[in-house]
Amino acid sequence: EDEQIVAEIMKRRFFPALLTHRTWEGFHFAGHEIRITEATDCYGAIVWPSALVLCYFLETNSKQYNLVDKNVIEIGAGTGLVSIVASLLGAVVTATDLPELLGNLQHNVLQNTKLKCKHQPCVKELSWGTDLEKNFPRSSCHFDYIMAADVVYHHPFLDELLVTFDHLCKKDTVILWAMKFRFDKENQFVGRFQVLFDLEVISNFPSLNITLYKAMRKGRMKD
Repeated sequence: EDEQIVAEIMKRRFFPALLTHRTWEGFHFAGHEIRITEATDCYGAIVWPSALVLCYFLETNSKQYNLVDKNVIEIGAGTGLVSIVASLLGAVVTATDLPELLGNLQHNVLQNTKLKCKHQPCVKELSWGTDLEKNFPRSSCHFDYIMAADVVYHHPFLDELLVTFDHLCKKDTVILWAMKFRFDKENQFVGRFQVLFDLEVISNFPSLNITLYKAMRKGRMKD
């Protein structure tokens, strides 16, 4: 079953028939052909399998997780694929990442959502753990969903990532987080995450070493 679903997920990706001056990959999600421009000089400008897993989940579970008119923030949006799919499914999306990635992120989001979405998504800088109250004040920012795909990997900002989840997550916010397991340090993050949040596995793909989690603040999952 795992291999069948993974094969279906990977079939959503396609490549240009002809080489062009700009490198891009294509994807089929939410009834649209999505073209993503990538860069090979940094991790954040490549579409990783975790993003495909999350996009496939959003599309195939759109009744249970109805995104229409819901406020969604994606952290570590990278190329923007998850944010684009969430927008095509009707969400009010804020796609965030580091300043050096915003140009490519903005290009992809605009190219794939203009005149196609109920709500035009916005792109915003978010450096984990930095100026959170200034840029995302608790009093006025409320997100129904926080989405994250492959944000936990071998980097030195895991503390800041946890602080960011904590700041953005209200008592009724749902976190949808796709994680590829690699090394012990990253795996230990899950334990630290569970100090603040209840965590539920909603999909598991051993052949990809990817787990898709749902999380909410402690005590809210059963409400």
